Amino acid sequence: MVKVFDISEIIDSFKNDQDSHKMGMIVSHLGVVRGSSRSSGASVTAVEVAYDHAIVRKIISEIEKLDGISKVFVDFNEGLLRTGEDILMVVVGGDIRENVFPALESAVNRIKSEAVRKKEIFGD
Repeated sequence: MVKVFDISEIIDSFKNDQDSHKMGMIVSHLGVVRGSSRSSGASVTAVEVAYDHAIVRKIISEIEKLDGISKVFVDFNEGLLRTGEDILMVVVGGDIRENVFPALESAVNRIKSEAVRKKEIFGD
């Protein structure tokens, strides 16, 4: 069964974290299955997705060591995912936007390039 990510619950966990006093902002990324291929524009009905969990944990650890970053949360769905379903949630909490936005972008880009295998399923 595909999880639907609850952003409110995740943000509450950041606000209740022991380091919440260090956070001036919390930013998030929610990836969903798109109905067209990024590379070809062809119609996509689903994707098969698998993550390397060890690499994801390593990326989280490295992002949490960046200046101003207090907490990183990553969750994902694997297997066959249909158009519109949630694929990847990344949430980063930290001090100021100059630190937090680049950390979020780096986490998402690294997960997508280093830790995920994805196969698009094309429509008719």
